[in-house]
Amino acid sequence: MRKVEGSWRYIARASRRLIIMLAGAGVAVGMTLSAASPAAATPASKMRLKGWINHSLDVMRAHHIPGSYEGIYRNLMRESSGNLYAINLWDSNARAGIPSKGLMQVIEPTFRAYHVRGTSWDIFDPIANITAACNYAAHRYGSIDNVNGPY
Repeated sequence: MRKVEGSWRYIARASRRLIIMLAGAGVAVGMTLSAASPAAATPASKMRLKGWINHSLDVMRAHHIPGSYEGIYRNLMRESSGNLYAINLWDSNARAGIPSKGLMQVIEPTFRAYHVRGTSWDIFDPIANITAACNYAAHRYGSIDNVNGPY
């Protein structure tokens, strides 16, 4: 895959490098850290979010994972405010070295365990992040629609 400046993969890699540099320098970071790119620092537009959620719902239907647009959107906005590259660096997961990442704020072990076949293995991929989070919520709570707080 070619690295295209401004693409979500390029920005995700830059974000990871920034986090490593900050941690190595002993810089304290607030509640969440976003990629340095201005495009990544602001939430995705409602149209992009709508597309990602609808695409995720298509994948979820194909894999019999329950959930609704409203349930995904509500949780996504609470977790990341629509910031594709949000990383939580302050909670217990972050202190354990496994910060929550992406739109739905999934930790790497949960992402790997609930990854949905046919989606990317990149935790910052919006479709992969949403569907893995919804798959986890389905197994743990019956559906992402039943999640009304941190999960």
